[in-house]
Amino acid sequence: MLARQVAAGLHDSDGDLLEIGGGSGKLAVDLLQALDQLNALPHHYYLLDISADLRQRQQTVIDTLDPRLAAKVRWLDALPPQFTGVVIGNEVLDAMPVHLVRWRPEGIFERGVAANGDAFRWQERPAADGPLKTAAARLAPGAGYLSEISLAAPSFAASLGRLLKRGLILLIDYGFGGAEYYHPQRRHGTLMCHYRHHSHDDPFYLPGLQDMTAHVDFSAIAAAALANGLQLLGYTTQANFLVNCGLTDLLGGVSPENTAYPSLASQAHRLLSPAEMGELFKAIAFGKGIHPPLLGFAAGDKSRLL
Repeated sequence: MLARQVAAGLHDSDGDLLEIGGGSGKLAVDLLQALDQLNALPHHYYLLDISADLRQRQQTVIDTLDPRLAAKVRWLDALPPQFTGVVIGNEVLDAMPVHLVRWRPEGIFERGVAANGDAFRWQERPAADGPLKTAAARLAPGAGYLSEISLAAPSFAASLGRLLKRGLILLIDYGFGGAEYYHPQRRHGTLMCHYRHHSHDDPFYLPGLQDMTAHVDFSAIAAAALANGLQLLGYTTQANFLVNCGLTDLLGGVSPENTAYPSLASQAHRLLSPAEMGELFKAIAFGKGIHPPLLGFAAGDKSRLL
């Protein structure tokens, strides 16, 4: 489904494909094979990942491709100064650092970490004048509220706006628009930890061995992108995006008697169900020189919520 949207963006831009945060390399392999079937291969497929270990894993996976497809892959150490084509980022924004902020009656405080013997504990101090305090004062969700503010993710979106000459930027991640992110009922924030497929909210448990993440404020991402020359082309749930791109039609074309059908149906349910990934995950698209509507946002667009 992602390849169908990417193919349209490549057609309109006549450019390359850049994946930021390539992970294991599996998405690159799947996309190249799907784009090949659609006769929509990019000139080059660029992978940007700052992890040397992941780059090695990506190389191993890419080497399993047809040599004709593998030859299109290039690795980057940093964002290029300019780019024409399609930029994709799947669960990239949530991996960027955030600041923890507590709004108190006496002012805005930043939450940090202090030593507690051989362990760690939270410690707060008044937020210093600067971008974080300015952003927190603008939000003002109320006294006693604890949440996260990311300065890195909007800065990243601004960088994409400056580098893109023509093309499409597609970001998929879990999060909300600003009003929902800082809703009164979400007064303890979204910071979560993951260790061996288990989720919890204690970042001091096995420090260095677990992933820490926070949801994405898509309103902040959109504001930064628009301020740097990008056009908002769509914002919707993952379920809407995948259905618009034809996922249910694809599944409907598989006979229930096919031995693969139960597994495919289970995967589709996880991707589409509101109780799974369907509603929490969002897709947002920006561009230059690309004319809406985009395939993945043709129905169910929620840009009004940003």
